Amino acid sequence: MDFFQYRDGQLFCEDVAVDDIMAKVGSPVYIYSKATFERHYDALASAFAELDPIVCYSIKSCGNLNIIKLLAKRGCGMDVVSGGELFRAQQAGADMSKIVYAGVGKTDPEIEAGIEAGIGWFNIESEAEFENISAIAKRLGKTASGAVRVNPDVYDPKTHAKTSTGRKETKFGVDIERAKRFFESYGHDEHCRLTAIHLHIGSPIYSPEPYVRAITKALELIDGLRASGYTVDTLDIGGGYAADYETGKSPAYTAYAEAIVPLLRGRDLRVIIEPGRTISGNAGVLACKVSYIKTGGSKTFAIVDTGMHHLIRPSFYEGFHFTWPTKVADEHVPTARAQEMDMPGLQTYDVVGPICETSDTLAKGRKLPPLKRGDHLCIFTAGAYGMVMASNYNAMPRPAEVLVDGGEAAVIRRRETYDDLVEQERRVTAI
Repeated sequence: MDFFQYRDGQLFCEDVAVDDIMAKVGSPVYIYSKATFERHYDALASAFAELDPIVCYSIKSCGNLNIIKLLAKRGCGMDVVSGGELFRAQQAGADMSKIVYAGVGKTDPEIEAGIEAGIGWFNIESEAEFENISAIAKRLGKTASGAVRVNPDVYDPKTHAKTSTGRKETKFGVDIERAKRFFESYGHDEHCRLTAIHLHIGSPIYSPEPYVRAITKALELIDGLRASGYTVDTLDIGGGYAADYETGKSPAYTAYAEAIVPLLRGRDLRVIIEPGRTISGNAGVLACKVSYIKTGGSKTFAIVDTGMHHLIRPSFYEGFHFTWPTKVADEHVPTARAQEMDMPGLQTYDVVGPICETSDTLAKGRKLPPLKRGDHLCIFTAGAYGMVMASNYNAMPRPAEVLVDGGEAAVIRRRETYDDLVEQERRVTAI
């Protein structure tokens, strides 16, 4: 699963103790394991190797330049959803021909930047967007490549409503019937070559079955389009593959592949895959410190120095993150990460942050080893949608990011300071 393990009661990231990192860098801090990123990418690519897919890592899940660089060096492409993410991919030296650019609201400058960079595909969400991309490409004297994002009206009931994107009634993409008309209108456009279909049904998806249903519908669409004389040579099957927020809860990559590969074998299609959290989720943790222990009515609160401003998933998505002290007695060393831990001597806490919002809760009714002020806690599976969604709400600086490579650790993003919070406000410019 990952390289965060306890040794003699002390949590390590690869060969570096988490407490040692905190002693040098401070708290809170995001800590990433290079070996976990590499293991997950390699395992996914290997599982789908028969299809020789273009694997495009979803930068929105964890976008530090140093993470993008290490994946790009392994041959990974990138899935971007903004001009800023495209810029990050460029700064990290990613292969622009392996870039897919999604998002419903691409601005003219963003489209221009994508065309000038020579990206592989725009994942196109609407007829109006296609017309705009084509017009911009014509003005620039260049040709863009596009994939129509199709909503197959497929979803996983375990996927949170806020991250389910494959239903017909969504702001993303077009439904199957409109996709046919899309090609009738634009399938022979000379400025934006429309030769691909894109799917993305949400995240996380805990079973291969929704992919099977979505891909089956997409293949029927492609067969019909080809029969009508349109060239469709690429199918982007999207992302959404799950991560282990609890031990063993997400399918193995081979389970996804065993269901998906037979559908695409011999179809004469280039295949694109867009993994995000399945690569980055378990590769990162958020380590923090207990500021106070407080009782309120029947509840006991562990107030920590991080919260919804650094990790919004628990408050926004009701997301579960396994949370455990970085140093524990032998009887409290976890052999698995689960919502309900069955060990002697545990106490029940609400783990909450310092933000002036009732929703600033990281864990409710969680059984943990006894805590005291100054103890260190680790919030696991925080590599995806953690730092990328962090904010400065309540004028709180964002934490540092550290990347561990074996026995070495390096700060890959320094901790913000109060000066950073006001730097952009110090100069007032008349307009």
